[in-house]
Amino acid sequence: MSSIFTISRVFLGAVALRVAFFVYGLLQDAYAPVKYTDIDYFVFTDAARYVSRGRSPYERETYRYTPLLAWLLIPTSWQNPSWFSFGKVLFAASDIIAGWFIVRILQSPGGGAMSTVQALKYASIWLLNPMVAAISTRGSSEGLLGVIVVALLWAVNRQQIVLAGILLGLAVHFKIYPFIYGPSIIWFLESPPPTESKDKHPPTSVQGTGKTPTVLNTIFNFMNQSRATLLLTSLAIFTSLNLLMYAIYSKPFLEHTFFYHLTRIDHRHNFSPYNTLLHLSSALPEKVSNLKLESLALIPQLVISAVLIPIALAKKDIAGTMLAQTFAFVAFNKVCTSQYFLWYLILLPFYLPYSSFLEKPRVGLTALILWIGTQALWLHQAYRLEFLGLSTFVPGLFVSGLLFFAVNVWILGIMVEDIGTRDRRSAYVGKGR
Repeated sequence: MSSIFTISRVFLGAVALRVAFFVYGLLQDAYAPVKYTDIDYFVFTDAARYVSRGRSPYERETYRYTPLLAWLLIPTSWQNPSWFSFGKVLFAASDIIAGWFIVRILQSPGGGAMSTVQALKYASIWLLNPMVAAISTRGSSEGLLGVIVVALLWAVNRQQIVLAGILLGLAVHFKIYPFIYGPSIIWFLESPPPTESKDKHPPTSVQGTGKTPTVLNTIFNFMNQSRATLLLTSLAIFTSLNLLMYAIYSKPFLEHTFFYHLTRIDHRHNFSPYNTLLHLSSALPEKVSNLKLESLALIPQLVISAVLIPIALAKKDIAGTMLAQTFAFVAFNKVCTSQYFLWYLILLPFYLPYSSFLEKPRVGLTALILWIGTQALWLHQAYRLEFLGLSTFVPGLFVSGLLFFAVNVWILGIMVEDIGTRDRRSAYVGKGR
């Protein structure tokens, strides 16, 4: 009997799933009082309409994204009403393309050298996931970023360092958080490769001279060709895109695309333990301390996701490290919504094959129940607040947010332990030259 996990069946199933959600969304939007389409999609399409008329996308209030997104969605402003859904189709198609990259990576030597059936099973976590399909067809742009991130991993896996640099620069311009992958990839691209990194030369002297290495020599030894290429290429793309957008849209581009996120105090639909404090900062700014909590929250988040995890894990498994980084970044972020879960869900297929969650089903089941259960507890409190008009900030939302955060920290600890104790890859990828 043939396996259900074939290329045609899985990808046709993924397309069919998204078509079903898309059609259902059209019906709900047309006939139900509560609309299916995400409010952000209206922000995107309004901004695209401004751009189509030669104006700035930032004239649309709450547009906090790169102009590239508005440019991509210009067809939604065309006269025929059917073009309004162009963005949803684009985002859903990005999901499918990302799934193709996941399969290719899992089949590669550096990604596990899985058979097609095995690779499709793990890729189905993304491709056949109803949450992923629903979020994209509601009009969330996370699928676009997801395909860039997984293509970045594919490029590193294939040792296409210039392409990896281009994708990293584009990803950071598109949405800030992928910059955390830079330290991991640079640390990963060591020379010689991990499987050959025996101490052929004493680390306390410059090769052949017997002299203590200088700081300059240390930098030169660290910055091999691959690392230098990735760093310079990504910086060049990121800088070029930003200069172009600044030349066109001036200060509003910097304010809304970058600076806003440093001090944002979104408190609605926010699972973060900072939620209640952000609400107080928003509602009673004159009574809140001058200490900007929303800015200080970046410190533990960035130290863990952009420094500690890369140093500890990147040379073990770059895909697993990127997952742990993203999971930590979302868990410690001062704003945490369900859309952000897609940032790490797309990397989950690369970690699960050797994870404790599969090797110890009881641990995996417990983690899943607690992760879903604490979200449900928070959503129940949010429902009572927003729909029933009951004040559930304390202890309801505050305690449920802390419980969800605690579960995420526990899961992150398991991830870090799994990746940190993993044997180094038998096939090294992305070696320096």
